[in-house]
Amino acid sequence: MSYAKPLPVPDVETRPFWDGCREGKLLLQRCTDCGHKRFPPTHFCPNCRSAGQEWVESSGHGRVFSWIVVRHPVPRDIYAGEVPYVVALVTLDEGVRIATNIIGCAPEAVTADMPVRVTFREATPEITLPLFEPAPAS
Repeated sequence: MSYAKPLPVPDVETRPFWDGCREGKLLLQRCTDCGHKRFPPTHFCPNCRSAGQEWVESSGHGRVFSWIVVRHPVPRDIYAGEVPYVVALVTLDEGVRIATNIIGCAPEAVTADMPVRVTFREATPEITLPLFEPAPAS
């Protein structure tokens, strides 16, 4: 069965992130001059404007910042069997936010500040998606 949903298209800035996901690692950019961590990746640091950057592995842990529960499948032919599902902003322990889906619990169980951890789901041989699931409180 093929993956029918829209997929990201890696480019020069995002390819290391997607390669990391394929390897089961959630990677973030870090400025080599000031240490500022950032996501999504950019060519320069928004904190100090340096072009120096490196990729570092995230702990993969965070907390739900905001979320919505999608109940109406749009487009219907792709998402009809998926609703309801949760689209969330997760604040990682490193201080950056990532848009994702929360899986592994009922949509009604998602709460603000809920601890979550990354898990990976292969969509295609090239793209593995980072999703988040409930984690024990730390």
